Amino acid sequence: MKTQDSVEEQLRLLEQRLLEPEVRRSAEHMGELLADEFVEFGSSGRVYSKRDAVEGLAHAPTVRITLSDFEAKLLAPGVALATYRAVKHDEPRGQMKHSLRSSIWKLLDGRWQVVFHQGTPTAAP
Repeated sequence: MKTQDSVEEQLRLLEQRLLEPEVRRSAEHMGELLADEFVEFGSSGRVYSKRDAVEGLAHAPTVRITLSDFEAKLLAPGVALATYRAVKHDEPRGQMKHSLRSSIWKLLDGRWQVVFHQGTPTAAP
């Protein structure tokens, strides 16, 4: 399905942007990608609002994060679920932290914004 492929590619690119250190540190960029009603259930067990996420990431250490096994499904017109595996590469310690992630994206004013995100720690595949 062409629309599904297009949405999946758009959301993959947006999820990758959210993992880029320069985007994560930018309140402007994060503000564009996160909907006002954004909520995150973090892999730490904490719950974050848009404000919490934007302020917290602005000062977070730079960590390289990669994604794999990305899939996106349209749930309704203008609403999509993205799921993927993420790996945080902790370079100084040589450790990697694996998680399963899911995001609900909504098409708001002609652009995709994430309204919900969850990260769940997991073992390496």
